[in-house]
Amino acid sequence: MITRNEIKKYSSLKQKKFRDEYGLFLVEGKRFVEEGLASEFHCELVFSTDKYFSENEEHFGRMQVTGIRFEIISRKDLEKITDTKNPQGIAAVFHKSEKEFDINKTTELIIALEDISDPGNLGTIIRNCDWFGIKTLLVSSNSADVYNPKVLRSTVGSIFHLDIFQLPDFSEALKKIKSGGFKIILADLNGENLYDYSFPSKCVIVFANEASGPSLQIQSLAENRITIPKTGSAESLNVAGASAIIISELRRKISGN
Repeated sequence: MITRNEIKKYSSLKQKKFRDEYGLFLVEGKRFVEEGLASEFHCELVFSTDKYFSENEEHFGRMQVTGIRFEIISRKDLEKITDTKNPQGIAAVFHKSEKEFDINKTTELIIALEDISDPGNLGTIIRNCDWFGIKTLLVSSNSADVYNPKVLRSTVGSIFHLDIFQLPDFSEALKKIKSGGFKIILADLNGENLYDYSFPSKCVIVFANEASGPSLQIQSLAENRITIPKTGSAESLNVAGASAIIISELRRKISGN
């Protein structure tokens, strides 16, 4: 049986400082929980209301076989633990990934995010990367927290499919990547036409803060800048939308399709 102290502990995961302290994060909803259980992430436990359990008993039976702890809790307690107003009836706590970024084990395509502050944008970019098969994502420490509940919801489960590294020294990491033979390419309004640009096979595409743009350090590291050509009257593109267009074109050109 779950204790009141555990309820308090898991409720605190809505705050970054406690996610960092415990090395845990929480996801909500049937699909999201199933994505996590099918991944390499270690699940600490699954919560369910009695109503949800009675309607999905077979699903919980499979969990029992694999030794995953699950607890039936009241609707009131589930609402304390979760971040949404009307939770579906199931949630789970997972351990954060303990992988460390290693340039020698990195795939040939990397997306890097400098100070992406909006959780919805960050989560959507993670989902975009997953859609286009990008496996490595680097995120600056000043970006929204990767395990923020709003970020997680925006990923729709893609958080479990990528290697995501939130780095304390983002520019220094990019310097090391550059010295390893990767070309740093900056998405920028004042760049070369995306559709005329020839992507190298080993590259890092950097997307910067929605309002202030790239820092001087990142600008100095970038060897090329690319932009999506404008044909309408909008002042700018949302960074998440821009990432989908650029990554799609990157994939098309590199794969030759």
